Amino acid sequence: MASSDLIEVLPKIQMKQNHEERHPLGNGGMQMMEAHSEADISKVLGYANKYDKTVNIVSGGTKRGYGGVIEQADILLSLAEYKGIIDHSVGDLTLTVRPGTTLKEITDEIGKKGQHVALDTPWPEMATIGGIIAANDSGAKRLLYGSARDLVIGTRIVYADGKVIRTGGKVVKNVAGYDMNKLFIGSMGTLGVISEITIKLRPLPKYEGLFLLHFPKGNEQAIREFSVLILDSMMEPVSLEILTPFVAKKMTGEDHYTLAIAFEDRENAVLDQEDWVERHVPKGIKHFVLHAEEARHWWERFRHIGPNGYNDEKGEAKTQAALKIGSNNLDVLLILKAADRLAEEYHVSVEAHGGLGHGISRVYVKGFPEAIVSYIKALRAKVEEKQGYVVCTHLPFILRETISVWGERPNYFALLEGIKRTNDPKRILNRQRFVGGI
Repeated sequence: MASSDLIEVLPKIQMKQNHEERHPLGNGGMQMMEAHSEADISKVLGYANKYDKTVNIVSGGTKRGYGGVIEQADILLSLAEYKGIIDHSVGDLTLTVRPGTTLKEITDEIGKKGQHVALDTPWPEMATIGGIIAANDSGAKRLLYGSARDLVIGTRIVYADGKVIRTGGKVVKNVAGYDMNKLFIGSMGTLGVISEITIKLRPLPKYEGLFLLHFPKGNEQAIREFSVLILDSMMEPVSLEILTPFVAKKMTGEDHYTLAIAFEDRENAVLDQEDWVERHVPKGIKHFVLHAEEARHWWERFRHIGPNGYNDEKGEAKTQAALKIGSNNLDVLLILKAADRLAEEYHVSVEAHGGLGHGISRVYVKGFPEAIVSYIKALRAKVEEKQGYVVCTHLPFILRETISVWGERPNYFALLEGIKRTNDPKRILNRQRFVGGI
């Protein structure tokens, strides 16, 4: 692209040639273009659409290793500087924000008003709200609070041709009809660029507690029975997360399967629920409780497990991968056990945890590239036997060329392809980043 072609798109200071060496995670671009406004996004996409230029989108960079089998697009559109809160309606418990704002920046600002975004995604000081929404990311506390898909009530989207649309609204109660937000949440930026997000907030909990129960190996049935007891009760935990012994050792010092049950509410409500758990803990199970600042610190450390797009280490033996596994919630423990067992077989190291309430597990793998690929294939086969799925949410580019990030194309792939064709007929946005190579 000649500079004369670009001079009318963005100011020169917002453009630069990308001279970085081949990035191990790919998803780069030869021309870096930095958006500072929605108009900037629209101009870049309008230019790209007119001249058939492909565009990759980046912001915080924590999702750079998530999907994509084209190493470099023509343009790398950065939203990292397009940040800030547009509107915070304290009384309505809603927030409108630009996509480049990190979750921590949001949390710090609206926390002053006693509110928060109920998303506990990894690396909040790096992950931007736009990337979180585009990937429909979530954490262990989705058991009570839901995922990004449950919290977004409105967006502004820049289509591939530069046109801007609004979906949803800025109030929690909208008129009935198709919820167009759902189309873009989790689509990995392949249908349009999110330029504004309106999200539901919650009051900051007055008090929080974290109950940690350590189950020796061989007591897996007791974990299942106790989890079912909680799920069938009137208790309202925000998490029911099982940690494998390796993760539990790092987080608690105990080398056992560990159940992390969190409560967030008024102090009396939290203590009452913890008292119920105390009275129902199986005999002989070691346990302890963290409260307030101790519990918050524990979760802060927990959110820093796994790769973040920047902490990949040099050396083939230290290659990292991250997997998101969806299954029946009560199959989570079986899947985590299989993850540990296969780690020994394929000589990789694994850190894993999963939600016995929501059925989403996270597995972080480290080892030689070939071993990681074989491990993922073997684990995917085990999970699919249980009618679950495995998605690679972090994988070096060279490995994404050898194993499908998303698994087999789903039966409804033709529908996804049709939506892509309608929204982005020239396929310029995050090409081959989503399911089935969309």
